[in-house]
Amino acid sequence: MDYDKIIAISKALIMEYMPKIIMALLVLFIGLWVIKKVMLLLNKLMTKRAIEASLQSFLTSLISISLKVLLIITVLSQVGVETTSIIAALGAASLAVGLALQGSLSNFAGGALILFFKPFKVGDLIKTQGEIGEVKEIQILVTKLSVAGNKTAIIPNGPLANGNIINYSQDGKLRVDITIGISYNADIKKARKVLMDVMYAHPDLLNEPKPTVNVSDLGDSAVILLLRPWTVPDKYWRVYYDVLEHAKEALDKEGIAIPFPQTDVHLYKY
Repeated sequence: MDYDKIIAISKALIMEYMPKIIMALLVLFIGLWVIKKVMLLLNKLMTKRAIEASLQSFLTSLISISLKVLLIITVLSQVGVETTSIIAALGAASLAVGLALQGSLSNFAGGALILFFKPFKVGDLIKTQGEIGEVKEIQILVTKLSVAGNKTAIIPNGPLANGNIINYSQDGKLRVDITIGISYNADIKKARKVLMDVMYAHPDLLNEPKPTVNVSDLGDSAVILLLRPWTVPDKYWRVYYDVLEHAKEALDKEGIAIPFPQTDVHLYKY
Protein backbone atom coordinates (compact mmCIF):
# COMPACT_ATOMS: atom_id res chain seq x y z
CA MET A 1 0.00 0.00 0.00
CA ASP A 2 1.37 3.38 -1.00
CA TYR A 3 1.03 5.32 2.26
CA ASP A 4 2.79 8.33 0.84
CA LYS A 5 0.16 8.61 -1.89
CA ILE A 6 -2.70 8.27 0.62
CA ILE A 7 -1.15 10.95 2.83
CA ALA A 8 -0.69 13.24 -0.14
CA ILE A 9 -4.34 12.80 -1.22
CA SER A 10 -5.51 13.39 2.36
CA LYS A 11 -3.50 16.57 2.63
CA ALA A 12 -4.90 17.76 -0.69
CA LEU A 13 -8.46 17.08 0.46
CA ILE A 14 -7.83 18.79 3.76
CA MET A 15 -6.34 21.80 2.04
CA GLU A 16 -9.29 21.94 -0.34
CA TYR A 17 -12.18 21.38 2.07
CA MET A 18 -10.87 22.70 5.38
CA PRO A 19 -11.48 26.39 4.49
CA LYS A 20 -14.98 25.47 3.27
CA ILE A 21 -15.74 23.53 6.49
CA ILE A 22 -14.41 26.37 8.63
CA MET A 23 -16.48 28.87 6.65
CA ALA A 24 -19.56 26.62 6.91
CA LEU A 25 -19.16 26.31 10.71
CA LEU A 26 -18.69 30.05 10.96
CA VAL A 27 -21.85 30.65 8.93
CA LEU A 28 -23.71 28.12 11.09
CA PHE A 29 -22.75 29.70 14.43
CA ILE A 30 -23.30 33.27 13.24
CA GLY A 31 -26.61 32.26 11.63
CA LEU A 32 -27.88 30.59 14.81
CA TRP A 33 -26.90 33.68 16.81
CA VAL A 34 -28.71 35.98 14.36
CA ILE A 35 -31.83 33.75 14.38
CA LYS A 36 -31.86 33.79 18.18
CA LYS A 37 -31.69 37.59 18.24
CA VAL A 38 -34.37 37.88 15.55
CA MET A 39 -36.72 35.57 17.47
CA LEU A 40 -36.20 37.52 20.72
CA LEU A 41 -36.98 40.78 18.90
CA LEU A 42 -40.03 39.21 17.25
CA ASN A 43 -41.34 37.89 20.58
CA LYS A 44 -40.96 41.34 22.17
CA LEU A 45 -42.77 42.94 19.24
CA MET A 46 -45.69 40.47 19.36
CA THR A 47 -45.92 40.77 23.15
CA LYS A 48 -46.02 44.56 22.82
CA ARG A 49 -48.79 44.25 20.23
CA ALA A 50 -50.67 41.89 22.61
CA ILE A 51 -50.81 39.12 20.02
CA GLU A 52 -52.82 36.08 21.10
CA ALA A 53 -50.56 33.58 22.91
CA SER A 54 -51.53 30.65 20.66
CA LEU A 55 -50.83 32.65 17.50
CA GLN A 56 -47.58 34.02 18.95
CA SER A 57 -46.31 30.52 19.75
CA PHE A 58 -47.28 29.19 16.32
CA LEU A 59 -45.73 32.09 14.41
CA THR A 60 -42.45 32.03 16.35
CA SER A 61 -42.11 28.27 15.81
CA LEU A 62 -42.93 28.58 12.10
CA ILE A 63 -40.50 31.46 11.52
CA SER A 64 -37.74 29.82 13.58
CA ILE A 65 -38.01 26.53 11.66
CA SER A 66 -38.08 28.33 8.30
CA LEU A 67 -34.97 30.38 9.14
CA LYS A 68 -33.10 27.32 10.37
CA VAL A 69 -33.96 25.37 7.20
CA LEU A 70 -32.60 28.24 5.12
CA LEU A 71 -29.49 28.34 7.29
CA ILE A 72 -28.86 24.60 6.85
CA ILE A 73 -29.20 24.93 3.07
CA THR A 74 -26.72 27.82 3.13
CA VAL A 75 -24.25 25.82 5.25
CA LEU A 76 -24.47 22.81 2.93
CA SER A 77 -23.81 25.03 -0.07
CA GLN A 78 -20.67 26.33 1.66
CA VAL A 79 -19.12 22.85 1.77
CA GLY A 80 -19.94 22.17 -1.86
CA VAL A 81 -23.17 20.15 -1.53
CA GLU A 82 -25.54 20.63 -4.48
CA THR A 83 -28.59 22.27 -2.92
CA THR A 84 -30.67 22.79 -6.08
CA SER A 85 -32.32 19.39 -5.77
CA ILE A 86 -32.99 19.94 -2.06
CA ILE A 87 -34.68 23.29 -2.73
CA ALA A 88 -36.72 21.76 -5.58
CA ALA A 89 -37.87 18.90 -3.32
CA LEU A 90 -38.85 21.33 -0.55
CA GLY A 91 -40.72 23.50 -3.05
CA ALA A 92 -42.63 20.51 -4.45
CA ALA A 93 -43.53 19.32 -0.94
CA SER A 94 -44.71 22.81 0.06
CA LEU A 95 -46.86 23.08 -3.07
CA ALA A 96 -48.45 19.69 -2.43
CA VAL A 97 -49.22 20.55 1.18
CA GLY A 98 -50.56 23.97 0.17
CA LEU A 99 -52.95 22.50 -2.41
CA ALA A 100 -54.15 19.83 0.03
CA LEU A 101 -54.78 22.36 2.78
CA GLN A 102 -55.89 25.33 0.68
CA GLY A 103 -59.08 26.01 2.64
CA SER A 104 -57.43 25.52 6.03
CA LEU A 105 -54.50 27.76 5.08
CA SER A 106 -56.93 30.48 3.99
CA ASN A 107 -58.73 30.23 7.34
CA PHE A 108 -55.41 30.23 9.20
CA ALA A 109 -54.26 33.34 7.35
CA GLY A 110 -57.60 34.99 8.18
CA GLY A 111 -57.26 34.03 11.84
CA ALA A 112 -53.72 35.41 11.93
CA LEU A 113 -54.93 38.72 10.47
CA ILE A 114 -57.81 38.94 12.96
CA LEU A 115 -55.60 38.17 15.96
CA PHE A 116 -52.87 40.54 14.77
CA PHE A 117 -54.91 43.58 13.68
CA LYS A 118 -57.79 43.01 16.17
CA PRO A 119 -60.84 44.37 14.27
CA PHE A 120 -62.80 42.88 17.18
CA LYS A 121 -62.12 41.06 20.44
CA VAL A 122 -63.86 38.54 22.67
CA GLY A 123 -67.00 40.12 24.13
CA ASP A 124 -67.62 42.51 21.21
CA LEU A 125 -71.00 42.61 19.49
CA ILE A 126 -70.42 42.33 15.73
CA LYS A 127 -72.31 41.78 12.50
CA THR A 128 -70.60 39.64 9.86
CA GLN A 129 -71.42 36.98 7.29
CA GLY A 130 -75.16 37.56 7.86
CA GLU A 131 -74.91 36.94 11.63
CA ILE A 132 -75.19 39.33 14.60
CA GLY A 133 -73.78 38.10 17.87
CA GLU A 134 -71.29 38.42 20.70
CA VAL A 135 -67.79 37.12 20.05
CA LYS A 136 -67.22 34.17 22.37
CA GLU A 137 -63.95 32.75 21.05
CA ILE A 138 -61.36 33.55 18.39
CA GLN A 139 -59.47 30.47 17.26
CA ILE A 140 -56.80 30.06 14.61
CA LEU A 141 -59.25 28.66 12.02
CA VAL A 142 -62.72 29.79 13.18
CA THR A 143 -64.48 32.44 15.25
CA LYS A 144 -67.46 31.57 17.47
CA LEU A 145 -70.38 33.98 17.95
CA SER A 146 -73.21 33.72 20.45
CA VAL A 147 -76.31 34.65 18.42
CA ALA A 148 -80.02 35.00 19.18
CA GLY A 149 -81.76 31.99 20.69
CA ASN A 150 -78.68 30.92 22.69
CA LYS A 151 -77.12 29.48 19.52
CA THR A 152 -73.47 29.41 18.51
CA ALA A 153 -72.43 30.47 15.01
CA ILE A 154 -69.06 29.06 13.92
CA ILE A 155 -67.61 31.22 11.12
CA PRO A 156 -64.43 30.30 9.17
CA ASN A 157 -61.79 33.00 9.57
CA GLY A 158 -60.97 33.17 5.85
CA PRO A 159 -64.33 34.63 4.70
CA LEU A 160 -64.60 36.55 7.98
CA ALA A 161 -61.30 38.39 7.51
CA ASN A 162 -62.09 39.17 3.84
CA GLY A 163 -65.71 40.22 4.41
CA ASN A 164 -67.44 43.24 5.93
CA ILE A 165 -67.43 43.49 9.73
CA ILE A 166 -69.59 45.89 11.73
CA ASN A 167 -68.28 46.22 15.29
CA TYR A 168 -71.00 47.62 17.53
CA SER A 169 -68.80 47.58 20.65
CA GLN A 170 -65.67 49.39 19.50
CA ASP A 171 -66.80 52.84 20.70
CA GLY A 172 -68.28 51.51 23.95
CA LYS A 173 -71.75 52.91 23.23
CA LEU A 174 -74.52 52.05 20.80
CA ARG A 175 -77.53 53.97 19.49
CA VAL A 176 -80.93 52.24 19.60
CA ASP A 177 -83.33 53.22 16.80
CA ILE A 178 -87.04 52.77 17.61
CA THR A 179 -89.94 53.94 15.42
CA ILE A 180 -93.42 54.66 16.80
CA GLY A 181 -96.43 56.04 14.92
CA ILE A 182 -98.89 58.52 16.43
CA SER A 183 -102.18 59.89 15.13
CA TYR A 184 -102.22 62.93 12.85
CA ASN A 185 -104.52 64.53 15.42
CA ALA A 186 -101.99 64.06 18.25
CA ASP A 187 -99.87 66.85 19.71
CA ILE A 188 -96.33 66.10 18.50
CA LYS A 189 -94.67 68.22 21.21
CA LYS A 190 -96.61 66.45 23.94
CA ALA A 191 -95.80 63.04 22.45
CA ARG A 192 -92.11 64.01 22.27
CA LYS A 193 -92.07 64.97 25.97
CA VAL A 194 -93.78 61.72 26.96
CA LEU A 195 -91.32 59.64 24.98
CA MET A 196 -88.31 61.57 26.28
CA ASP A 197 -89.48 60.93 29.86
CA VAL A 198 -89.78 57.22 29.06
CA MET A 199 -86.23 57.05 27.76
CA TYR A 200 -84.70 59.05 30.62
CA ALA A 201 -86.46 56.78 33.12
CA HIS A 202 -84.63 53.69 31.84
CA PRO A 203 -81.68 52.73 34.11
CA ASP A 204 -79.48 51.58 31.21
CA LEU A 205 -79.79 54.77 29.18
CA LEU A 206 -76.66 56.88 28.62
CA ASN A 207 -77.05 60.60 29.26
CA GLU A 208 -74.36 61.37 26.68
CA PRO A 209 -75.05 61.42 23.80
CA LYS A 210 -78.49 62.69 24.68
CA PRO A 211 -81.55 60.74 23.45
CA THR A 212 -83.70 62.36 20.77
CA VAL A 213 -87.23 62.12 19.37
CA ASN A 214 -87.80 63.39 15.82
CA VAL A 215 -90.42 63.11 13.11
CA SER A 216 -88.90 60.73 10.55
CA ASP A 217 -91.82 60.21 8.15
CA LEU A 218 -95.42 61.09 7.41
CA GLY A 219 -97.03 57.73 6.81
CA ASP A 220 -100.38 56.81 5.28
CA SER A 221 -102.12 56.66 8.64
CA ALA A 222 -99.59 57.92 11.20
CA VAL A 223 -96.87 60.44 11.97
CA ILE A 224 -93.73 58.34 12.42
CA LEU A 225 -91.51 59.32 15.34
CA LEU A 226 -87.92 58.07 15.60
CA LEU A 227 -86.60 57.50 19.13
CA ARG A 228 -82.81 57.35 19.52
CA PRO A 229 -81.61 56.44 23.01
CA TRP A 230 -77.96 55.44 23.62
CA THR A 231 -76.72 52.54 25.73
CA VAL A 232 -73.82 50.14 26.14
CA PRO A 233 -73.69 47.29 23.58
CA ASP A 234 -74.65 44.44 25.92
CA LYS A 235 -77.80 46.32 27.03
CA TYR A 236 -78.98 47.06 23.48
CA TRP A 237 -81.91 44.62 23.29
CA ARG A 238 -83.04 45.30 26.84
CA VAL A 239 -83.27 49.04 26.11
CA TYR A 240 -84.98 48.41 22.76
CA TYR A 241 -87.75 46.19 24.12
CA ASP A 242 -88.25 48.10 27.39
CA VAL A 243 -88.50 51.53 25.75
CA LEU A 244 -90.88 50.19 23.09
CA GLU A 245 -93.17 48.66 25.71
CA HIS A 246 -93.06 51.60 28.12
CA ALA A 247 -93.61 54.07 25.28
CA LYS A 248 -96.86 52.29 24.33
CA GLU A 249 -98.06 52.35 27.94
CA ALA A 250 -97.15 56.03 28.43
CA LEU A 251 -98.83 57.16 25.19
CA ASP A 252 -101.99 55.25 26.08
CA LYS A 253 -101.99 56.85 29.53
CA GLU A 254 -101.75 60.34 28.00
CA GLY A 255 -104.49 59.60 25.48
CA ILE A 256 -102.16 59.79 22.47
CA ALA A 257 -103.43 57.31 19.91
CA ILE A 258 -101.19 54.91 18.04
CA PRO A 259 -103.11 54.29 14.81
CA PHE A 260 -103.07 51.14 12.75
CA PRO A 261 -103.92 50.61 9.08
CA GLN A 262 -107.64 50.27 8.43
CA THR A 263 -109.58 49.36 5.33
CA ASP A 264 -113.12 50.54 4.59
CA VAL A 265 -115.18 48.01 2.64
CA HIS A 266 -118.26 49.30 0.78
CA LEU A 267 -120.91 46.85 -0.43
CA TYR A 268 -123.22 47.92 -3.23
CA LYS A 269 -126.47 46.15 -4.10
CA TYR A 270 -127.54 46.40 -7.69
